[in-house]
Formats: sequence, C-alpha cells, structure tokens
Amino acid sequence: MIVRALVLASQGKLRDCGIENPTRDARLLLANCLGVEVHKLNLLDDSFLSKDEISKFWRMVDERCKRKPVSKIIGYRAFWGRNFEVNENVLDPRGDTETLVEVVLENKFKTMLELGTGSGAIAITVLAERIDATCVATDISELALETAARNSKIHGVQNRLTLMQSDWLSKISGRFDIIVSNPPYISAKEYNELGNEVIDYDPKISLTPGGDGLDSYRQIISNAKEKLIKNGQIVLEIGYSQAEPVKTLLAGAGFSKIKVHKDLGSRDRVLSAEAA
Repeated sequence: MIVRALVLASQGKLRDCGIENPTRDARLLLANCLGVEVHKLNLLDDSFLSKDEISKFWRMVDERCKRKPVSKIIGYRAFWGRNFEVNENVLDPRGDTETLVEVVLENKFKTMLELGTGSGAIAITVLAERIDATCVATDISELALETAARNSKIHGVQNRLTLMQSDWLSKISGRFDIIVSNPPYISAKEYNELGNEVIDYDPKISLTPGGDGLDSYRQIISNAKEKLIKNGQIVLEIGYSQAEPVKTLLAGAGFSKIKVHKDLGSRDRVLSAEAA
C-alpha cells in the first residue's frame, strides 16, 4: 500500500471512531511511524510501505481510536517550537500554557524557581530563550523529574537547570527573582467531567488537587513571598474562572501589582504579582 492510500484509509477509520481531527492525527501518526517530519510526508505520497510499517501504523491508529492522545502515542509534544518527551508520568503540555511562558519572558530575572515542572517544558523553554538565566525546578514525582532531565539534555540547558524532588516549597532554600507554576487546578467536580483522553492518560496528581481546585495555590502562595527577592515576581497559570479567588489569595499574602493575563482565546489564563 502506498502512503497516500494509507493516509486516506486511516482518516476514514479515525473519523468513524469519532476523532475530531482525523486528517491531522493520521498524518502525525504516519510521519512518526516512518521517521519523517510531517511536512515532508507529501513527498512520499507514492512510496510503498513495508508490511512491518503498515502493521505498526495501524496499531498506532487503534490506540488513537481508544482515545490515547497523539502525543502519548508518538512520545512527544510540540511546545513553543520545540519537541518535548511526554509519557504517562507527566502532564501533556497544552498550548494555553505558552501564555504563561510569554508572561514570564516579559520580566527581567536571572534566577527562577518552577514548582511542579512535570516534563520540564516551561523551565526548559524559558532557559532556552534566556541564556543568562538559571532555574531550580521541582516536582513531587521522581519519574516526572527523570523525564524533565532527559528533555533538558535534548535542549542543551541541563547545566543551568537544577531538578529537585519537593512537595511545592517544602525543600526549597534561598530566594529567587521569579517563581513560576502551572499547578493542578481542576476541581474534583470538573475532573469527573473530563474526557477519557485526559483522565486515562494524564496523571491525576497533575490535574487536580481535589476539592475546589484551589489548594495548590493556597500552599504555594502562603509560602512564596519568603522565597522571593524584594520586588520579585510570581507567575501562575489559572483556570478560566479562578482569577478572583487566586487574586484574593495573592493580596492576602502581601503581593501587589496583581495582573490578569488572557490566553489566545481571551480567557483568563495567567496571574502575575510582585512581592513588596
């Protein structure tokens, strides 16, 4: 079977399975199966595939039909123009989180602390963009930290990144210019309403702290000021409806210049504030 015919056949199967964007997914899966960049797939339209390649590809399509995300099938996710390894131990980085990176990069800083680094996508992206910066990045999961370590080496920032196992700020010493976090913020009720693509393949600990979804912010904000230099910044990703309660937490902890930043969909996505 030639590439063009396989793409068309797999699109039909993915569509029948209810996949929202079968054309994109079929092309991403086949490109990964063949070890080529997706934009070069058209050059292979008339190429014949081996039986092993065809078999491997259909297994990938079957996984997608079971709602396994493409990124978890092919093993990486594009974020801020770079590919990051993702697996069952880390949250799949979302495009909305690029708003967080954008806000961070608007600040002047040399030392950064990231809480809950997961795959390391945020910390590594910032370090790749700011070659004079260093970062301490924490996670409670040792397996997540191992993933972040591999990603840091892929992108050549491992010498400026210190990875540490810590429950939020519990093992952190010293002060930083900026603290950054995309913590779990989905409420228990919202978590139960998520689709299988999220619940079955992203770690629950990375998605929800339970309850009203605000516990992570309470833990981070209550101790963050003592880990920041004077006039240091804190930048937090939030759920679209959480701006007001998280602003209240920040103000109560003595932060000033609290600002809401919207994502590309015009939803509240990031809060920034300054330690007085």
